Amino acid sequence: MGRLVGAEEIAAAVAYLASPAAPSMTGIALAVDGGTQGLRLRPRGGS
Repeated sequence: MGRLVGAEEIAAAVAYLASPAAPSMTGIALAVDGGTQGLRLRPRGGS
């Protein structure tokens, strides 16, 4: 998606991980970043 996320989206992810709906999730790295984790930016300049 390549966009910034809002505080509400991060709070929803935290609430899910702390809820009874996620009892078997332990030690997970959950990227709540709107798809920017894999985004590769081009360096500024001529090249």
